[in-house]
Amino acid sequence: MAALASMEPAPGGDEPVPARGRAARRRLARIVRVLDANGVAVCTRCVVADTAGARMKGLLGRTGLDEDEGLLIEPAPSVHMFFMRFAIDVVFLDRDRQIVGIAHTLRPWRIAGARRAVTALELPAGTAARHRLAVGDHLTFEPA
Repeated sequence: MAALASMEPAPGGDEPVPARGRAARRRLARIVRVLDANGVAVCTRCVVADTAGARMKGLLGRTGLDEDEGLLIEPAPSVHMFFMRFAIDVVFLDRDRQIVGIAHTLRPWRIAGARRAVTALELPAGTAARHRLAVGDHLTFEPA
């Protein structure tokens, strides 16, 4: 019910307008597509976690990722898998979106990071190998 309260009907109209107060501070998650250097989609539904709350929650509470899903954590030079239920691939990117490290099939209760990384892209386990991602490759993001 709280999610429905974030929009109020406009006075004299049917179109909703943004709510005021606490509901206005909540914002919808931004979703991007992640493409490799050849323009092939690595992730078509990648949620951007760029707030403190979204970064802390990450993938906690989930039981897995669909093949086309991912989580882009900004900023994040490292990630931890404490309390996670499934393995993931983590692709670490620098400011220029160049891959500076890859943690393949990172299992629960592990930690990974990369020198010069500012962003972590979390993908289903095996995705990085399937797309032949390598250190030095560049990724691009576009609105989904």
